[in-house]
Amino acid sequence: MIKTVNGDLKVFSGNSNRQLTVDICRHLNIEMGKAHVERFADGEVDAQVLESVRGHDCYIVQSTCTPVNENLMELLIMIDAFKRASAGKITAVIPYYGYARADRKAAPRVPITAKLVSNLITEAGADRLMTVDLHAGQIQGFFDIPVDHLRARHVFVDYFKDFKKSESLVVVSPDVGGVERARKFAARMDAGLVIIDKRRPKANEAVVYNIIGDVKDKTCIIFDDIADTAGTLAVVSNKLKENGAAHVYAACSHGILSRNGVDKINNSPIEKLIITDSLPANRNLGPKVEVLSISYLLAEAIRRNHDGMSISDMFK
Repeated sequence: MIKTVNGDLKVFSGNSNRQLTVDICRHLNIEMGKAHVERFADGEVDAQVLESVRGHDCYIVQSTCTPVNENLMELLIMIDAFKRASAGKITAVIPYYGYARADRKAAPRVPITAKLVSNLITEAGADRLMTVDLHAGQIQGFFDIPVDHLRARHVFVDYFKDFKKSESLVVVSPDVGGVERARKFAARMDAGLVIIDKRRPKANEAVVYNIIGDVKDKTCIIFDDIADTAGTLAVVSNKLKENGAAHVYAACSHGILSRNGVDKINNSPIEKLIITDSLPANRNLGPKVEVLSISYLLAEAIRRNHDGMSISDMFK
């Protein structure tokens, strides 16, 4: 339990992941704020703040996960409602930031949707953003408001603590773009680093060309930020096994597991896939998937931000 915070802090929830908000409020020892967020008959969002927030420090918890567009509109409309209710400060807490994979022009005539979403959140009236493990760190620069970019890796370090300092342990980056993320996790685990040379012929399809590093007789932890269709995890885990890996685990901050993603995990050599509750955990995820909570991480960050304390000190 986090020590009691002073009374002008209020935490509200959209509909994307209410249980996570309940858990955050439990850690903060406060009641969840009262808000009505429903739908009109035609599907439009109907939102109303049901208590006074004038001058209060307000946090709106809402992941922009499936259905992405509905949850994003909920967030924007809630921010607007709080702004018009004269909230003192509005922080959008987005554990999973959708549209983050479109963070640059990777081909001619394509949008940079991560920037578009950042503009929408800022224009709606948010004063600050708090999120967990963005797909690319540079997305922070798309915002003209402060961004608290939290890392879930210490949650995974705690889970895999019995693996630490093992000479047979390696952390695997499933692509070149995730090397920095995997390197920092490997450093915390006192483990070696392996890099996968991967290509994507098309979206949600992965092909492994090379493994950079030794995995023979090793315990491998594939470390990534997003598991969408789980195609990358399945292909990489099979390749690791073909090259003599003894055990294969995976850890991903955001377990979307869309389409037949759960089946791919269950039919792969992966022994356990560890994800967080940044997305709703009340899904049938199968026997190989385990969910860790980031509610304490978010609660502590909210408390520190509210009290004017350093958030980066959490990760030292």
